[in-house]
Amino acid sequence: MKVHYLIHIPEEMPGGISSWAKQNGYNESYTRFYLNEDLPDATEPDFLVVMGGPMNIYQEEKYPWLKAEKQFIKRVIEQGKKVLGVCLGAQLVAGALGSKVVKNSETEIGWFPVFKTKEGRNSELLNSISDGQLIMHWHGDTFSIPEGATHLLYSEACENQAFLYGKNALALQFHLELTTDLLRGLAALEELPNGRFVQSPKQIIESEELQAEALQSLFKLLDTFISKRH
Repeated sequence: MKVHYLIHIPEEMPGGISSWAKQNGYNESYTRFYLNEDLPDATEPDFLVVMGGPMNIYQEEKYPWLKAEKQFIKRVIEQGKKVLGVCLGAQLVAGALGSKVVKNSETEIGWFPVFKTKEGRNSELLNSISDGQLIMHWHGDTFSIPEGATHLLYSEACENQAFLYGKNALALQFHLELTTDLLRGLAALEELPNGRFVQSPKQIIESEELQAEALQSLFKLLDTFISKRH
């Protein structure tokens, strides 16, 4: 299987997703927009993974590759290929499907619980995530649920944390893939704002047990997502 990553900044690499892909012997390739790399043909990836980043999906003048990226994501989804969006990637998937992405009422940065909707509790895809599990968040924007998609998860700070569109496109507003090194790199990018749902860099980084739990959830979720026709 060919896994292709869309990467926006060097601090938001695939982390645990790449570990999962290597464990399964999958071929990996990248489009790194910060290096002005070109997108492949939309027929090439079997599994497209859209990573995070500090930009907003509506900043097309500042980041001109965003328009082509959204069109590319839409074409891959329309082909029935598996697509996973993480954080900014989830917002890009939502935007490609016609949903709005706007500033959330709260900035959410840190380890906070996610909860399952009724549909989420009935979804085999989420069996690896416990209701109320502490998961890493790092976002200020939020997406609306695309028409026809299933709303799966929410948090206190952000109503729309995950959705499944059709049988092949999964959007996760949060991060299951982050390692200590990646968290340290993100925390060093900028001074964190104050807020009810913003933790300190120390709380964010010194989280090995939570990271291990998240990676275990990630591997099981990806196994289910790739192998099942939901």
